[in-house]
Amino acid sequence: MRSRKMTLVPLIAATYFIVAGGPFGLEDIVSKAGYSGAILILLVTPVLWSLPTALMVGELASALPDEGGYYVWVARALGRFWGFQEAWLSLTGSLFDMAIYPTLFVAYLGHFAPSITAGGRWIGIAVALVAVCAVWNLLGARTVGVSSVVMGGLLLSPFAVLAGYAVLHRAHAGASAGPLYKVDILGGILVAMWNYMGWDNSSTIAGEVERPQRSYPLAMLCGVTLVAATYVIPIAAVAATGLDANAWASGGWADVARAVFRNSAAGVALAFAITVAAMLGAAGTMNALTMAYSRLPAVLAVDGFLPKALAKRNRSDAPWVAILACSAAWALCLGLTFVKLIVLDVLLTGLSILLEFAALVALRIREPALPRPYRVPGGLFGAAAIGAPPLALLVLTAVRSHNEPVGPIDALELGALLIALGVALYFAGVRHRPQSEPRP
Repeated sequence: MRSRKMTLVPLIAATYFIVAGGPFGLEDIVSKAGYSGAILILLVTPVLWSLPTALMVGELASALPDEGGYYVWVARALGRFWGFQEAWLSLTGSLFDMAIYPTLFVAYLGHFAPSITAGGRWIGIAVALVAVCAVWNLLGARTVGVSSVVMGGLLLSPFAVLAGYAVLHRAHAGASAGPLYKVDILGGILVAMWNYMGWDNSSTIAGEVERPQRSYPLAMLCGVTLVAATYVIPIAAVAATGLDANAWASGGWADVARAVFRNSAAGVALAFAITVAAMLGAAGTMNALTMAYSRLPAVLAVDGFLPKALAKRNRSDAPWVAILACSAAWALCLGLTFVKLIVLDVLLTGLSILLEFAALVALRIREPALPRPYRVPGGLFGAAAIGAPPLALLVLTAVRSHNEPVGPIDALELGALLIALGVALYFAGVRHRPQSEPRP
């Protein structure tokens, strides 16, 4: 009988979609920081943000390869209260995170064919994408992983063509892309953090991965390299053509392709291919994240935090009730602007990641004999030190969030209210549920 578990290559592909889904969403970094600034940000951010997270995930996922991933780690290391807060921050962050991909999907479609998304039709398209991904996930994690391999190859192909052409048509010596009209380095860093975020999300399906102790460390290493390369190479290649950085805008890769090809027929064709790739990227990321996030309520239901019905699984071993419930919640959260979604997502999800770094250190102290097929180098000091750079970047996020209004309050204040709500929910009744540990 064929195994239903996900193997290494599909896990790498699914992780790529969870984190990146192609170089889409990077346009704002170029417009905010220019080519040199964007490339510097995209090279430094993975070292300070992605690599520490990937190392942490590699150790904890190989030591505790359980369904529920980071929720299980934090609950085991720090207790039920913090385990619940970890799950709450992740699920609340997902409300904003999962509204981003239908927004990007519609933005790219509308950029190329505005009449299709005009008026209120965009909301129907966005909801339809959420529904398609929900149905797709009912087929199981292995199907999501295999489809991610195919979609990854298709979406990266147009960028390989664009980068190759741009390198062969570099600007003459002394040509300048011109000064930026408006510089926002913090905004560029914030967008980069979002584009490099999500390495821990693939851990929630550990129970559905073949040989997770070996697969996760390898998937993290390959994933960081692949994401950084597919981000930096296309932008660096376009920069070599001398295209003005002010010409970049959200959802504007198709315009970049047309400009590089000087609006030739080949440029129009490539712009169409990039638009299709963008929609594939948004759909693939939405699909992979539906898989990752839906395992959280399913495991919380098993542990008594949520109704038991959410733990029900179908013949494909997919938690079908949790998938449908999550998808319905995400569909209701469509509508905020792209930057506001990113600010709230990075703030809430970033705090959950800090709890995971705390769990890494706590488990080193509390359970030094726990088998760890992969171990973060440097002993206890190394395990503690790798959390410092992400913490510094989250402080920058908090500074930026203070300047981003969301209705009558700013994003930082809204984030604080959501965090406080998680604490209140726990003490309002969740603590009276059965006191069984999430996992042995």
